[in-house]
Amino acid sequence: MTLREHIGQLFMMGFTGTTVSKDLASFLTAYKPGGVIFFRRNLESVQQIVDLTNGLQKLSPASPLLIAIDQEGGRVSRLPAEFTIFPPCGQLGQCHSSELAYSAAATIAKELRAVGINMNMAPVLDVNSNPDNPVIGDRAFGAEPDVVADMGLATIGGLQDNMVVACGKHFPGHGDTATDSHKELPVVDAGIQRLRETEFPPFQQAIRQGVASLMTAHVLYRALDPDAPATLSPAVIQRLLREEFRYDGVVFTDDLEMHAIIDHDGIGEAAVRSFVAGCDVLLICKDQDRVMTAMQAMERAVQNGRITQERLEQSLARVARLKARYLIPYKPVTISDARLVVGCRSHKVLLDSWHKAYARLPSSKVSEHDEPAAALDSPVTHV
Repeated sequence: MTLREHIGQLFMMGFTGTTVSKDLASFLTAYKPGGVIFFRRNLESVQQIVDLTNGLQKLSPASPLLIAIDQEGGRVSRLPAEFTIFPPCGQLGQCHSSELAYSAAATIAKELRAVGINMNMAPVLDVNSNPDNPVIGDRAFGAEPDVVADMGLATIGGLQDNMVVACGKHFPGHGDTATDSHKELPVVDAGIQRLRETEFPPFQQAIRQGVASLMTAHVLYRALDPDAPATLSPAVIQRLLREEFRYDGVVFTDDLEMHAIIDHDGIGEAAVRSFVAGCDVLLICKDQDRVMTAMQAMERAVQNGRITQERLEQSLARVARLKARYLIPYKPVTISDARLVVGCRSHKVLLDSWHKAYARLPSSKVSEHDEPAAALDSPVTHV
């Protein structure tokens, strides 16, 4: 591979449209990104998704693409109505059934794999410790670290046992913020002891269980690094996550187009800083020109020595291991197989059993935040 092709493997990109356009095909062929991420804007039906994933993979014969989606359930659901859509994780957490969480994740994984999607940006491992949090809320399994950890581990197992890459998010925790990182940079003033007791445990347990990937938070934690948000912080990613927690899986950034990042750094500098901090795959969810700019900045950083060859090879090896475990050998999906799985009777029965379990909860356990919300799909991710 050329340097450009190596750099490409360190990017996951979004795009517009529901087909592989000539422009998209040309970009994928020239820059060879390691993966793509789908949003509601890309997805119409089972048939269309099968055609799209097969078409994308044809353009990456040397290294199968990671094809990702945010299918958390509830308001962060991207899939069309033909699929089995689960309610938000907050409701699942109130049931506190790891068996149900595992089964729900396994169902999601089977339907994703059936249409060629091999990665789910889930579970949310944030502890919903701040009731004024505008972005996490019922996306989290709850406000107690043990509940979040138990349900998160079950979700990871359900996804990865069915050959879908899980991605725990948002390290080291987005639950105690009072602002939305899609719009501005949140700052958390909690002390290190509180972070260790409340925010870190679900991630530490996920690491011990073998979660395949993690995603960073665009949040500044003064106790960890007073100068940089986690995504851009060597203190958080390299020293805390890599060295203290001994995590050697793939680390994804959250979308670098979010205002918490892009308002402070250009996309090229943000890409380089996040990689230097210890992230492996840089996520840019909408603007293809920004993807190109970031790739070019990364290439220059390697050429001028800001990124060492050793550091580059570390991340390339992690991405290659991930793909070898979950994507290779690659096999195209078929519409006949997909229709046997997506929205099948056994999956609908499981969803019905979930509703019945939730209905049996004491009314005192059901809060106003537990009402199912409409699916959201902003230009930036809800990851």
